[in-house]
Amino acid sequence: MLKLTIKDDFIKLGQAMKLADLADSGVEAKLLIQDGQVSVNGEVEFQRGRKLRDGDVFELEGTQVQIVSREI
Repeated sequence: MLKLTIKDDFIKLGQAMKLADLADSGVEAKLLIQDGQVSVNGEVEFQRGRKLRDGDVFELEGTQVQIVSREI
């Protein structure tokens, strides 16, 4: 499982997909999400603006990414 460290309280799903190199652009992320190919915490997600917080896990094509908040 990949880990994606964020500095804020949350990150939007589309942004997280780009940072994790699972989408080359926001448009690509949007299409993947709209097609039902992305799940968050085990459930299919259709909103690219979904806020992901520390501990959330999203998955695309078998690649899982866990969100980790950087401790200040």
